[in-house]
Amino acid sequence: MDWQGQKLAEHLMQIMLLASAVVAFVTGYIMRSFQMMMLIYAGAVVLTTFITVPNWPFFNRHPSKWLDPSETEKHPKPQVAVSSKKKSAKK
Repeated sequence: MDWQGQKLAEHLMQIMLLASAVVAFVTGYIMRSFQMMMLIYAGAVVLTTFITVPNWPFFNRHPSKWLDPSETEKHPKPQVAVSSKKKSAKK
């Protein structure tokens, strides 16, 4: 799953869970059944998980481009300069 696919999965999850919470609450309120409300919401959570967790092809429309191993030899890693100076304590 690419970065944009992760963002899409996150948005889908939020929208689906919010919408299902509203639908479950309204249905439970109309039917006066807490159990029905929880069953509807639990089913929606399972459906949301089934849609957003697997790596479906539509989540991988913009794959990352990686360098070939031969290209990495041409571009060495930058070295991080380590400063050995200690901070002086102010009096």
